[in-house]
Amino acid sequence: MSTGGETGGETGGKARGQTGGQTGSQTGGATAAKRVALMISGSGSNMVALAESMAGDHPARPVLVLSNVPDAGGLAKAEALGIATAVVDHRAFKGDRPGFEAALTAALEAAAPDVICLAGFMRILTRRFTGRWAGRVLNIHPSLLPKYPGLHTHARALDAGDAEAGCSVHEVTEDLDGGPVLGQARVPVLPGDTPDSLAARVLVEEHKLYPAVLRRFVAGDRTPVLLG
Repeated sequence: MSTGGETGGETGGKARGQTGGQTGSQTGGATAAKRVALMISGSGSNMVALAESMAGDHPARPVLVLSNVPDAGGLAKAEALGIATAVVDHRAFKGDRPGFEAALTAALEAAAPDVICLAGFMRILTRRFTGRWAGRVLNIHPSLLPKYPGLHTHARALDAGDAEAGCSVHEVTEDLDGGPVLGQARVPVLPGDTPDSLAARVLVEEHKLYPAVLRRFVAGDRTPVLLG
């Protein structure tokens, strides 16, 4: 399950005018690259880190960036990287979560992903969605799970007097931020830290951790990645 609640404006998974960018198959008898869809709601900094990592001998390629927010900054970044984009505006489905999730699934099925990475996708996903894509969805969360699922993680870590904070990549299940942890990165909490200063340091580690976990995951290795 993913958390959040941002705004949007286009409907029904309408794809934008890209062609899929770096596609999922390789030639010359090599094993086909895994196809990765990335889901965003905002600026897409983790999406960019993931997409840029999928190059060279990486066993995966990005094939879609899907957003629930039509003006999300990450969409333009994806287009600049040559990755196909699509939008399913959650506001068009007010009171109809099944319809929203069905539209997300339709947009994803058109791209035929092997793996889906939630990269700042700020909507709760129900069992209906997570069951359809079970075992194929990853999320990054800004805490050292199982501590602080949900929102306001950095403020909660500071309020608790924690000596360290960090981020976790986990498999997405119906339990909020409760799926198996596949990697963590740790940073010290410094004197005078605020939620914003702590978040900025954790974000640097997110951009290292998520690509490392994805590479291991698409190779079939679920051994946790531990950084810091």
